[in-house]
Amino acid sequence: MISGDFFQKIKEILDKVLNTQSENIKRSANIIANTIEKDGIVYTFGTGHSHCVGEEVIYRAGGLAPFDAILEPSLTGTTDVVKSEQLERIEGISKIILEHKRVTPKDCMIIISNSGRNAAPVEMAIECEKKGIATIAITSMEYTKSVSSRHSSGKKLCDTAKIVIDNCGVLGDATIQIADLKTPMGSTSNIIGSCIMHALIMEAAQLLNERGIEPPIFLSGNLDNCKEVNEKLLERFWGRIRVW
Repeated sequence: MISGDFFQKIKEILDKVLNTQSENIKRSANIIANTIEKDGIVYTFGTGHSHCVGEEVIYRAGGLAPFDAILEPSLTGTTDVVKSEQLERIEGISKIILEHKRVTPKDCMIIISNSGRNAAPVEMAIECEKKGIATIAITSMEYTKSVSSRHSSGKKLCDTAKIVIDNCGVLGDATIQIADLKTPMGSTSNIIGSCIMHALIMEAAQLLNERGIEPPIFLSGNLDNCKEVNEKLLERFWGRIRVW
């Protein structure tokens, strides 16, 4: 089955991420743990389908509470997806978003962009650096090395983020070629990106635990005993996590 080929490809990429990106994942987790220890917020930002990776660990079972996804409707593609594809190439939008969200140096930002070339994610990393906000990028290095930047600086996300985690995806994202079809299928960036996000929060939680700090972790909302745990976390961070 062609689906079996796709599952095998996902396994191969996950193994590659584990074997090549573990150190960057650990370094990124340390930034996240430091942010939470300082009572900061971990923000995620992605345009187009990449915003789904940013949402993956927000307010869910096993997720850390002080995570906030920046979901700018004009950039996420949840509606008017063709328009959002054009808007993510325009400079100036991310600067406005960052200032509006009041992100501070005690916070950090995870920026997801598979190609790493468009203006919005590149600008977000640049503006964060200006404000002293640590940035973590999740991107495909094979993809980004094969395309030009769409930012006036000529830089890509991998050039502007503090730490870069390679999702080990291929140019064009699609990985499976079906016989007699010209266009490949089987995109991997969101699947691998989501795994990386969960790896980051688990590593960060372990670091916090080792420091004697109880990690603020949500229980599944469908467990009978969830309300007592989750309500305390909601009360603790209410008003600071805008996506709630």
